[in-house]
Amino acid sequence: MNNTFHSLRIIFAGTPEFAAAHLQTLVASEHQVIAVYTQPDRQAGRGRKITPSAVKVVAQEHAIPIYQPDNFKTSEAQDTFIALHADIMVVVAYGLLLPEIILNTPRLGCINVHASILPRWRGAAPIQRAILAGDTETGITIMQMDKGLDTGDILNITHCPITVQDNSQSLHDKLIQIGQPLLLDTLKQLANGTASPQRQVAEQANYAKKLHKAEALIDWQNTASQIQRQVAAFNPWPMAYTYWQGKMLRILAASVIIHTDNIDSHPPGYVLATHTKGIDIITGANILRIHQLQLAGKRPVEVKEFLNAYSLQGDCLQSTSSG
Repeated sequence: MNNTFHSLRIIFAGTPEFAAAHLQTLVASEHQVIAVYTQPDRQAGRGRKITPSAVKVVAQEHAIPIYQPDNFKTSEAQDTFIALHADIMVVVAYGLLLPEIILNTPRLGCINVHASILPRWRGAAPIQRAILAGDTETGITIMQMDKGLDTGDILNITHCPITVQDNSQSLHDKLIQIGQPLLLDTLKQLANGTASPQRQVAEQANYAKKLHKAEALIDWQNTASQIQRQVAAFNPWPMAYTYWQGKMLRILAASVIIHTDNIDSHPPGYVLATHTKGIDIITGANILRIHQLQLAGKRPVEVKEFLNAYSLQGDCLQSTSSG
């Protein structure tokens, strides 16, 4: 086995914080990041101010050349990429499809850091879909990219448990921690010619479609477990929500309480009890205990603080703003 270290000329492509953390790892390594591709600056925040991506900010801090094409369809964008003479392209949550001419240009091709144990969740929102589905583990897969959507050969995988305390943000942060060393290890294997790609089993694949705000609306006829996963999956965005007295009420953290008493006299959404441990809501099966929430126009608070200002006992949470 060849263990000689080979420094690589890397083009990095990515956009959000998840990608920026992996870029930082490459910058601190012995490899050379010769260029960064990221999505064009977008409007963000309440003021809709034009804001650079997290990846662009890191690239600027380290004076790395930055490219922000709308796509790679033009000959100009392709020629610019080819002229960089990269050994490899590392793609992490970039958000643009890469044509075959781009995939095939670097000497070692393009690899992708994906936040799932492929082929379990292919697509844009693997972290959230894993939580919603009740998966007990997820992980990071590094694959050799091809023209399909997350269909390339697997180069490396590392696993990560999903606990009942996890939400999308905490899982996102855990995956960064295990993804960074896995990326460096994979680059070493590719540079030394010791990588052993494995084909994906396509029949095991699921599509992790992009999140939509409408999915975050709670249906209290669902089970407490389903709703708890919804709360966890949609924190920090778009946040699971319901309606109370005509106002949107976001639920940031909740747990499931197994309830064996007869509560059929009350409808799903009924506030069964309020106390310092939480707000207990009847669901289609068992009780959902709310621990942290946010009323429209207010800041997020723990239940104890909320109950100092409002009384919900005996009220019914709704899936619409009226009724």
